[in-house]
Amino acid sequence: MSLANFSLIDVARPAARRSRQARVVWGQRVVTIGGDAPVRVQSMTNTDTVDVIGTAIQVKELAVAGSELVRITVNTPEAAAAVPHIRDQLDRMGIDVPLVGDFHYNGHRLLTDHPACAEALSKYRINPGNVGKGEKGDRQFAQMIEVALRHDKPVRIGVNWGSLDQELLAALMDENARSADPWTAQQVMYQALISSALQSAQSARDLGMKPEQILLSCKVSGVQDLISVYRGLAARCDYPLHLGLTEAGMGTKGTVASAAALSVLLQEGIGDTIRVSLTPQPGEARTQEVVVALEILQALGLRTFVPSVTACPGCGRTTSTTFQELAKQIDDFLRAQMPVWRSQYPGVEKLKVAVMGCIVNGPGESKHADIGISLPGTGEAPAAPVFIDGEKALTLRGDRIADEFMALVQSYIDRRFGQAASEPAASA
Repeated sequence: MSLANFSLIDVARPAARRSRQARVVWGQRVVTIGGDAPVRVQSMTNTDTVDVIGTAIQVKELAVAGSELVRITVNTPEAAAAVPHIRDQLDRMGIDVPLVGDFHYNGHRLLTDHPACAEALSKYRINPGNVGKGEKGDRQFAQMIEVALRHDKPVRIGVNWGSLDQELLAALMDENARSADPWTAQQVMYQALISSALQSAQSARDLGMKPEQILLSCKVSGVQDLISVYRGLAARCDYPLHLGLTEAGMGTKGTVASAAALSVLLQEGIGDTIRVSLTPQPGEARTQEVVVALEILQALGLRTFVPSVTACPGCGRTTSTTFQELAKQIDDFLRAQMPVWRSQYPGVEKLKVAVMGCIVNGPGESKHADIGISLPGTGEAPAAPVFIDGEKALTLRGDRIADEFMALVQSYIDRRFGQAASEPAASA
């Protein structure tokens, strides 16, 4: 059969939505959001912000894991007073990740009464559903925008369906009831979320905020709801958009739901920053939400963060668990080294490693990887061929296959990516 029997498949990714470009700054660190910038990864601490050391340590962990912005709760005068000390502690640790303040209900007072907090933060998150009602809400919203303008900080206007402006929703419900062709209650709710975000953004602009200082989000907890809302929001504005499935859940449920919702939108070019709002399982590190966010972007081919490890799932031909253990060992090793390797081995995040369990797909997958090993399956000869850059390089045997392959991976990284790191110094 020839290619003439097939129609051409378009492999190009949809063009990214053209949003404005915002800038989030701390010191010498500038994180661009929107425009031609890559999709950014955000996360949020779950420590008591009053605990300066504990919060700073968790921010550092999230940043080292790959979070490019970290949000912290600012809910009390004590928390607001702690923010500049957290920033100082991070600076002493050499962590320049921008901090985002999460404000609800009393943000206008906290930002006004604690100017050091307002200055130490790089961005403010404002929930228009929680700033007050009517004229009081307008006044308190204006206070927060005025502080942002005074300190030259961008804001994210983050609408959440769990705290949606009930007056706005009721007004739209009443209007819908009078319509000759009414929408469903769900459709009205979508419209209320979008309207709340856009009206608040316009209010911020009326107060003097530049469009490029405004980011928007409309978070819900249902996959199809999130997709529908963001499609509508993206069609009606060019502000940078933050994506996230709020209250995604725990474990595989939260991971799968977040990946399903965010992947659809990102593939359509919608979204400039993302957060995976996982509920940590008992004993699980907070950084897991960052790992999942990175994996989503890398799986879509939008960004590359860590070397990828291809491993087969196992079957009746792979009764040995050696390939599983080696795959985990390699994956853990690569992730643990990345904070150092990012500067030591430029480009190492594009490395592809294969650890396969039998002869069926083992040699083929290993040839497609930069370096790969095909471990023996049931009934196969006790030998493990290693392929480097598509060619069989050697065969490993014996009880030290795992250690020897790890050494080969390190040697390959030194040879291939170490040269790239030394080229600028040599040319200088």
